[in-house]
Amino acid sequence: MKLGQATIKDIARELNVSSSTVSRALKDYPGISDETKRRVKELADKLNYRPNAVALSLRKSKSFTIGVIIPEVVHFFFSTVISGIEEVAFSNGYNVILCQTNERLDREKSSIDTMLSNQIDGLLVSFSKETTEFDHFSKLMDLDFPIVFFDRLPEIPNAVNVTVNDFEGAYQAVKHLLEQGYKRIVHLAGPSNLAISKKRKEGYLKALAEAGIEADESLIIECPGGNEKESFDVTKQLFENEKNRPDAIFAHHDIVAAGAMMALKSLDLRIPEDVGLVGYSNWQFSSMIDPPLSTVSQPGFKIGETAITMLLEMIDKKRDYKSEPVQVVLDTELLVRKSSVRI
Repeated sequence: MKLGQATIKDIARELNVSSSTVSRALKDYPGISDETKRRVKELADKLNYRPNAVALSLRKSKSFTIGVIIPEVVHFFFSTVISGIEEVAFSNGYNVILCQTNERLDREKSSIDTMLSNQIDGLLVSFSKETTEFDHFSKLMDLDFPIVFFDRLPEIPNAVNVTVNDFEGAYQAVKHLLEQGYKRIVHLAGPSNLAISKKRKEGYLKALAEAGIEADESLIIECPGGNEKESFDVTKQLFENEKNRPDAIFAHHDIVAAGAMMALKSLDLRIPEDVGLVGYSNWQFSSMIDPPLSTVSQPGFKIGETAITMLLEMIDKKRDYKSEPVQVVLDTELLVRKSSVRI
């Protein structure tokens, strides 16, 4: 017998008892003597017996497995979300299967197929930048398959979503820059098809409007790749011309802000004296670079906890989200550091 392949029948045959006796002993049922329980458990441990997860899921009509689809594992924000998801999942007896799309729609669709073939009970999704149509999710939802979206909100009626207040986070970031005396503020924006990018742009525009500053569309520059090289190139080109040069940058996330910071330094511009800089997401490196980066912190762990809790409620039919669609919006926090403090 191979290690780890022992069954209840193997244990029963070895001890010359019935399979039902072994099953009851392993579950500490009353009516089974302590001696029998001891012998059964000792042999089960010796043979490295493990319950058959597939058989268990068939009996309970569940696999006790949750699927999670994210754009990229290396993103600090998504790693904190995963931590929150796993904490709640494991405490409720669920395993987690994780797939990353690398921001590609074809990978997203194949990930769904892979997870469904593994009999997952529900799905948590932050979709890719390429995703503009959501039929592959809508079809599952029409079949009452439990799905909760987080961070990125799909254009699907009655979708269940967990996100943060991106509008308020961006508004507070730009308001802070204005209060520090900056006036020509660049917004290095995210992909225009994502709702989070739209909300951050709206927050940027509101802060400018309240300060009586007319928005300059030439200062709103999309950085769809979201990498430091892209933002380095964009920032260097924008600031090389000394005439009417901007004096601050609000970046849609910290990697973009880091690329911008490198470009400013390459032009011998001082931060924050010449140019103020605020990022978004509070990546781990943001407090360690020079100067430390002001940023908007998102409660990633709380997003994960909230999303998985709602998904388990859907799976266990404790709440009818179909007749009562829910969008949970969590608060952000502006973390002011040296990169934006001029006064």
